[in-house]
Amino acid sequence: MNIDGWVMRFAGLFILASLLLAHYLSPHWLWFTAFVGANLFQASFTGFCPLAIILRKLGMKPGCAFT
Repeated sequence: MNIDGWVMRFAGLFILASLLLAHYLSPHWLWFTAFVGANLFQASFTGFCPLAIILRKLGMKPGCAFT
């Protein structure tokens, strides 16, 4: 799997986890959901994604989104 797939997998996992935390612990966890969504939105325009940078340094192959 390439970097694009891992970024989508992590984003989905973080969003689902923050929704569960908001439901069971505190609605303030929805701010984390908003942060992940905002980061995905800005990455679609700029191509800058901190997770993609980390995965590239770990030696993963980039996909078409993060080349």
